[in-house]
Amino acid sequence: MTEEQQPRIKIDACFSPHLYPVYADGESIVVIIDILRATSAICTAFEHGAEKIIPVATVDEAREWKKKGFLAGAERDAIQVEGFDFGNSPFSYMGDVVKGKTIAITTTNGTQAIDAAKDAYKVVIGSFLNIDALCEWLIHEQRNILLLCSGWKNKFNLEDAIFAGAVTEALTSNNDHFKLGDACLALKYLYQMAKQDPYKFMSQASHKERLARLNLKKDIKYCLTPNLTRVIPILKDGALVKMQAEEVLAKSVS
Repeated sequence: MTEEQQPRIKIDACFSPHLYPVYADGESIVVIIDILRATSAICTAFEHGAEKIIPVATVDEAREWKKKGFLAGAERDAIQVEGFDFGNSPFSYMGDVVKGKTIAITTTNGTQAIDAAKDAYKVVIGSFLNIDALCEWLIHEQRNILLLCSGWKNKFNLEDAIFAGAVTEALTSNNDHFKLGDACLALKYLYQMAKQDPYKFMSQASHKERLARLNLKKDIKYCLTPNLTRVIPILKDGALVKMQAEEVLAKSVS
């Protein structure tokens, strides 16, 4: 088969976990996106040495893990739930407090998306913090891709959409092996409008306003910062573990 005859890799985007069953095919790599702030916090925790993260859908499940002696994070409506070690601010998941630890976590949106996609072929975590490593790995995998935006309570949100557009642009730049679904095409155009200053572009976004009211502007700016880590969290046996892009790419060459 010539290069021209090879089937093109499909990239599509789903705007919320509620829509995931429409897109699920059991064959695609699913990238979970919750920029403000769950997937950014997860990437940060692994960059700072966390051993494993157990995503759960409910506060009660997270509380059960805490009762067993594990660290646990819980967030609802952008606020840390009382009695837990963390919310979902990435700054909470830095330093020795997370190093070598297993952490259970539940959030308003991000862990719901993980739960929805848990039976997919592969589930990985995406954020601006690991965008280059993520895109390099996705190109290496040569597999159909679904970008699953966590949104806000099953509704579309701007920050996840912008990131999905950024991934789409990165994957298709100088590469014609990808076939875009209409959602990805639209988000690529959206990102092209936003990429000069994503923070300013999001100035009227609902979740940015929500976090700003909680005095979390520092979190927002951090979560929009590209390439602070090369770690790609991947779901295995119900828990997220870290995968280094370099290790995967090196094995493919050797």
